[in-house]
Amino acid sequence: MADLTAILKYQETDKKLFALERELASCDERKKYVQAKKFLEGAAEKLDSLETKAGVLKGKAAEIIERCAAVEKDLADLLGIDELIEGGADVSYYKKAAQKQMDALRKTKSELAALTESINATDKEFKDLKKKVIATQKIYAEAGEKYKAVKASREGEKKALEKELAAIAADIPESAMNKYLTKRKEKVFPVVFPLNGGRCPCCGMEVPLAAMSELKNSGVIECESCRRILYQP
Repeated sequence: MADLTAILKYQETDKKLFALERELASCDERKKYVQAKKFLEGAAEKLDSLETKAGVLKGKAAEIIERCAAVEKDLADLLGIDELIEGGADVSYYKKAAQKQMDALRKTKSELAALTESINATDKEFKDLKKKVIATQKIYAEAGEKYKAVKASREGEKKALEKELAAIAADIPESAMNKYLTKRKEKVFPVVFPLNGGRCPCCGMEVPLAAMSELKNSGVIECESCRRILYQP
């Protein structure tokens, strides 16, 4: 980093901008806005999932209803059992057949009842979620407007700091400025620190001897642990 003095001056002003960004990022208006946005993004997928589930359940219900109808038809065919018996038919056979159909009908109707309960529960979950989505959409819109207003109220301050930073950056070599800004985007801040007793003051890592030698030659080194730029005060 060719011009350490200019970089340190840039960082001092940048601290004000960083603090402003942190303040905006943590304000209640933004928290409500982000929370509502996150919910709505997840809710859209959940609603689609519930619609798909409801469609599958209704398809299964239709299949069970068809089976019920088939069993009921078979039972209806056994209504003429008296005539068959009078004609010499095997009573035990028809009794077993009728019992088998009755058991099948009870089982099928039990399946249908359980499935209907699941359909109703899914329908309720969908409707409840839909209501919450509508309510959250209102919160999202309101919070968004309030957050815009908060940002707008600090826009003058933000632009003044950015202008001041741009003026300082004019005296900093492009490569050094780019390195600083890259770390800034990576949430490494402050970026530049003075070495303290042979250790990084941020993470406490002891600087290796080879790095200390490099520090004497180049004036700055990068901490191997937290990636901050260190210099000898």
